[in-house]
Amino acid sequence: MTRVFRRLASLAASLALMATLLPPSTQASEIVDMRGRTVEVPDEIDKLSIDDGRYLVALSLLVPDPVDLLAAWPRDINRLGRASYERYREAFPALDGLPSVASSADNFDIESVLAAAPDVAVVSLGRGPTDAQVAQLQAAGIAVVFIDFFTDPLEHQSRSLRILGRLTGHESQAEAYLAFRREHLERISARLGDDTPAPSVFLEAHAGITNDCCFSAGNGGVGQYIDFVGGHNIGADVLDRASGKLSLEYVIASDPDVYIATGGPDLQRSDGLVLGGEVDAATARESLERVTQRPGIAQLTAVKTGNVHGLAHQLLNSPLDIVAIEAFARWIHPQRFADIDPGVTLETINRRFLAVPYEGTGWIDLAASR
Repeated sequence: MTRVFRRLASLAASLALMATLLPPSTQASEIVDMRGRTVEVPDEIDKLSIDDGRYLVALSLLVPDPVDLLAAWPRDINRLGRASYERYREAFPALDGLPSVASSADNFDIESVLAAAPDVAVVSLGRGPTDAQVAQLQAAGIAVVFIDFFTDPLEHQSRSLRILGRLTGHESQAEAYLAFRREHLERISARLGDDTPAPSVFLEAHAGITNDCCFSAGNGGVGQYIDFVGGHNIGADVLDRASGKLSLEYVIASDPDVYIATGGPDLQRSDGLVLGGEVDAATARESLERVTQRPGIAQLTAVKTGNVHGLAHQLLNSPLDIVAIEAFARWIHPQRFADIDPGVTLETINRRFLAVPYEGTGWIDLAASR
């Protein structure tokens, strides 16, 4: 019996020694992404790659240093706005040294992701890698997770932020922000009923980016926000996708009650609507006046009655969209939502959540500004 115990003790000691010599096992867990795929991801994730610079804003809602999480990003500075990019760069100098991967607006570049070697590649629903490329990345030990802040924002926004919370180990921060967002959404929806009139709304995306008319919201995407706040999006009547192009003749014939334009700092080159981080209110208002004086647009009832508004595109396609939704609500139903102030909401987000506060002229109208 003693010999048996000795042999068992010797075997246990040998196994313990072998365990110290072997590399530690990598624990993994499963996550369901926005394509409905069950993806195995490491329990401890050090680095992510992202294919949309606006995901940097989403990450900054969750962690004090979002750049420290990144193995690579697409350098699509136009999506952030130059001033916002400079603020992130100043706060996190390591941003300059990050490798580049393809933006979701471009064809997926698998070589750049493989070279960056993230633990997880976060990619955009509707774009991103093919199934064959996903298999290649997974074979190289890189998990691929799809999220979505664009095609179906009201449905997918919360789930996508929860995914980022899980990937970064900051689930509680994600839930705190989502509770804040949900409270503000419920405050709007509670005031709308079946008897609420639905003013017709024309949203011109990237207003003035070209000489012809008009990029607009359709079914899904930004159009969901118009529906949510009790408006009727004229683009959804003819576009079967999230965005597309409307003819000027159609816009004139529809003669919308409300005109909303979106723009950004990069539209200064085309004399379009200029809004965002480095833009002051006077410049933004002047550019809104300019784009509404184009032939056809100037004849719309919304323009003649002054129901004209502009929104920085950087407030869309990200969890900051609650600010845009509140602005839409005030513009479309000014009496019903007179006490809702998107400026106060943004100030709260800056103070409580964002690692790099959003600054600049986020929205404007021809009567007043914030």
